[in-house]
Amino acid sequence: MAILNVNATRMALLTLKKKIKSAKRGHKLLKDKQDGLMQKFMEVIREAKAVREEVEQKLGAAFKNFIRANSLMEEEMLEGALLYSTAKTELKVETKNVMSVRIPHFKLETEGEVVSYGFLQTSGELDIALQSFQDTFPLLIKLAEIEKSAEALAEELEKTRRRVNALEYRMIPDLKDTIKFIQMKLGEMERGAIINTMVVKAKIQAAA
Repeated sequence: MAILNVNATRMALLTLKKKIKSAKRGHKLLKDKQDGLMQKFMEVIREAKAVREEVEQKLGAAFKNFIRANSLMEEEMLEGALLYSTAKTELKVETKNVMSVRIPHFKLETEGEVVSYGFLQTSGELDIALQSFQDTFPLLIKLAEIEKSAEALAEELEKTRRRVNALEYRMIPDLKDTIKFIQMKLGEMERGAIINTMVVKAKIQAAA
């Protein structure tokens, strides 16, 4: 806390009182925003945890089937089957505003089939594995969107926290101390003026 470099005048006192009023109002608004951001951040974190667990479970099952298919098929046949996929994917990115935070929104557009080879020389495990990968891919995109949202919210939360702390622990206390200092100085000046007036009056009376 420190005394601000201002002149000890009534005009400066009035200006500082207006500033501290605005600072307190801004502090309340930022504190409310911080609480709202924290609540939203925790919701996103919980959602990310649930989606991540689902992704890990589905990917684990898909990889098991793929490994089993790899052990049952010749390498050339496996590579050849994978070359026949007609699946195409396009990812579009949009943003939405949540509490002044730009949150990404990923839109996945797919066409074709990942399983588009002949079934004569391939195993059923390969079909299941590739279909599982295809079904899990939108979840991966959703998880990326959620985690990116959490990152953006965390950054805004940290910025808001720093602004709240700056107002609460620096600006508002400095304004309070400066107001007290000016009030003290003005009081001393008033007392000094009264004393000078009394001295002058006494001198005039003595001369008369």
